[in-house]
Amino acid sequence: MIIGLVTAVAASACYGTGSVLQAVGSRKSARQEAATASSTATTQHGGPSLSSTAKAAVTWEFMVGTVLDFIGFALGALAARMLPLFLSQTVISANLIVTALLSIKLLGIKLNRREWMSIGVVCSALVLLATAAGHEGSGDAARSTHWWLLAISVVLMGGGWIAVHFLGSRAAILAGLLSGLGFGAIGVGVRILDGIDPFDLPTLLADPALYAILISGSVGMYLHTVALQIGSVNGATAALVVGETVLPGIIGVLWLGDTSREGFAWMAILGFLLAVAGAVAVAWFGEPDSHAAGLPETEKPAPEPAPVPR
Repeated sequence: MIIGLVTAVAASACYGTGSVLQAVGSRKSARQEAATASSTATTQHGGPSLSSTAKAAVTWEFMVGTVLDFIGFALGALAARMLPLFLSQTVISANLIVTALLSIKLLGIKLNRREWMSIGVVCSALVLLATAAGHEGSGDAARSTHWWLLAISVVLMGGGWIAVHFLGSRAAILAGLLSGLGFGAIGVGVRILDGIDPFDLPTLLADPALYAILISGSVGMYLHTVALQIGSVNGATAALVVGETVLPGIIGVLWLGDTSREGFAWMAILGFLLAVAGAVAVAWFGEPDSHAAGLPETEKPAPEPAPVPR
């Protein structure tokens, strides 16, 4: 349990740091696109084009962030095999705290009182979850479950790409939710993956869950990058947290045998709900107009005056 928690926390730190670096790279690329008045930066519906997203992905900040994401993925996959999904996914989703704190330095974002309170709620919820968590399930699932996971991953990720193409800047929240579901599918897929223990390469390569992981991870990363490029990402980040934690946690309890300690189910439920609510609040109360960071300095809106104390 302790090793699993440490692994999940390390994954959270990698994801949080990676997200901030990716945001820095995305915004740098957006400023360069805006400065050159590029006509290929967006689709006809106002969303970022594939070439625009590719340019964001080749900035050094984004590449370092992506490396950290891969490390976080490996650590998160290990945590998903060692902890109940409702605990591992929630701890990993707490990377929003890391993101919020690093954003102060790297993105110049100031945290307000509500954000600090939300971070405190998340930390308290994680303590409740760690106290209440019992044993993780065996991960045994019918073969049909592996195929269903692959089919659902293809449909969700394909639908996300279509939504971004046709909805443009209006797809921010949907892109965040679908990227979160993609990352959540990775946790489920890792848990049920065959050929891991003991390691058997032919069995691993024949498992549909492996391809569900690859599809969910790659397209989920693309949708996450798009969310960083589109308008305000607060709602999108909140949706990502919900998609990444709620559904995998429920699947883990109902179908994979995850349990809480005897008599502590109420604490697990309370901690889970508080963690999700707190993480959503961190995103929701955060930077109100993050898309302004992608504009040239002369085009950024003037800051609002500070409120007068009553």
